[in-house]
Amino acid sequence: MFEFRTDLASERRDLYKKANNIENEIDGIEAEEEQISNNIKITRVKILNENGEKAIGKVKGNYVTIDLKNMKYMGEDDIQSASEVLSEELKKMIDEFVSKEEEILVVGLGNVYVTPDALGPKVINEIDITRHLLKYVPQYLDKNTRPVSAISPGVLGTTGIETAEILKGIVDNIEPKLVIVIDSLASRSMERISSTIQLADTGIVPGAGVDNARKELTQNTLGIPVIAIGIPTVVETAVVVNDCLDVFIEKLQEKAESNAYLNKLKEEDNYLEIKEALIPKDYNFVVTPKEIDKLVENMKDVVARGINLSL
Repeated sequence: MFEFRTDLASERRDLYKKANNIENEIDGIEAEEEQISNNIKITRVKILNENGEKAIGKVKGNYVTIDLKNMKYMGEDDIQSASEVLSEELKKMIDEFVSKEEEILVVGLGNVYVTPDALGPKVINEIDITRHLLKYVPQYLDKNTRPVSAISPGVLGTTGIETAEILKGIVDNIEPKLVIVIDSLASRSMERISSTIQLADTGIVPGAGVDNARKELTQNTLGIPVIAIGIPTVVETAVVVNDCLDVFIEKLQEKAESNAYLNKLKEEDNYLEIKEALIPKDYNFVVTPKEIDKLVENMKDVVARGINLSL
């Protein structure tokens, strides 16, 4: 199978098509794009069968990618617009699995002390929790209020317990009908760092994008549907070098209108060659931008509002 180092289904689809010179759609995959505004675009990828699974290494299901521009400079109106788009797409997925009254558990994965991995725990702090209120003071809530509970279970390195084990115990005891999981992802593009949201109705394998895969969080392991919300916060050094090489070539092409070698180099994906050169010297770091604090805060607001609106 083609080697990917990204959690994004739309990105895997694009990489596979480029590597195999496919102009139309990949066999076993359906995709559509919708431009919501100048700064927001949605790509919906549906993997239909085993052919699609083998091609891009994702299980059969629906993957929605929301691309946001200029995240570093988002104001209140921009954050609200992005959260409303996320809410609409999330509502569609939720409605496929549960009714409007059934209980939902929201889970924030990651390490709150490591900024690129802190998105999940930060979102949990902003979720509107109602399960305990419905139990103890129902008279103060609307009769149609959905029971919502939330938890940030930490990471294996600090708890000694696999996240899947913690969540299975919670699910078995409180019996929600659906789990929404928020996690940080890895990407193959610097432009997508904290600027892309992926929704998937197939669950998630925590840590898979950085070669630290844990036990999957899916309907198979938890016994109920799992919707995953992920945002890329890191890339490999090889990705940075590859993207910078493209930019460098573009600059050279501006001065040299016709150069067969540079044109060929630009068309190719040099990621694997760059990665092979970096690995022997342990230079293939996983990196994040210096503005990651601000970016994570913005995306935390977008995701938390989107979830609250949808619930």
